[in-house]
Amino acid sequence: MNTLIDVMENHRSVRKFMEKDISQELLSRIFEASQWASTSNHLQAYTVIAVRETDKKRRLSELCGNQQHILDSPVFLIFCADLNRIKISHDMEDKPIHFHAVEPLLVATVDTALFGQNVLLASESLGLGGVFIGGIRNKPEEVSRLLSMPDYVYPVFGMCLGYPDEEKINEQKPRLPLSAILHDAKYDNEKLPELISEYNEEMKRYYETRTTGKRSQTWTDYVSELYKGPRRQHMSKFLKEKKFGFD
Repeated sequence: MNTLIDVMENHRSVRKFMEKDISQELLSRIFEASQWASTSNHLQAYTVIAVRETDKKRRLSELCGNQQHILDSPVFLIFCADLNRIKISHDMEDKPIHFHAVEPLLVATVDTALFGQNVLLASESLGLGGVFIGGIRNKPEEVSRLLSMPDYVYPVFGMCLGYPDEEKINEQKPRLPLSAILHDAKYDNEKLPELISEYNEEMKRYYETRTTGKRSQTWTDYVSELYKGPRRQHMSKFLKEKKFGFD
């Protein structure tokens, strides 16, 4: 048996938590292990801010769209793409810096995502559970001010973390068939409509079962609603103000 594979295959988004704190020692252990995530050019271009204070979690919950599980979680983590340490390094070496391009932004964002996934996997292996919160980007300027983020730092996502309330964990949500995401030698666009149609039926059954018939929705119906109009257009202006470039 491969314990890591078991943990990965048992993943669920957890939004209901027991009233049990996470010790700082355990949290530090999780972060120490997670720092071994792959990182582009050894930049380690990420920072995580751990928030336990009730009032600050309440405000973050409001900024993320009134998500109650942020307030209910013992600790709320904000994962930030961080080029500030790289800027400081250039200043220390008295060398010019050029961040006015998309690549540094991509590098820092990917580094942050890799680190964040490691944090969740390590946490789940220790009996914790969590859920990623993209709503941290709803009001990034307010989040940035609240958490004193300097230039060259932006919040990518949040994560609620805690001990799961086992009686309130949802069934696993089905994923796309492997053949839809794994292609052999080239991108095979022709196979996708049939595979997506089959997945539609699986997701429809899942929602009907999970909600006892109150929701019956296909995957394409759901995802086509997400981007039928622009989303979070404010991020472009915010990132430029934080000195992330787009040249």
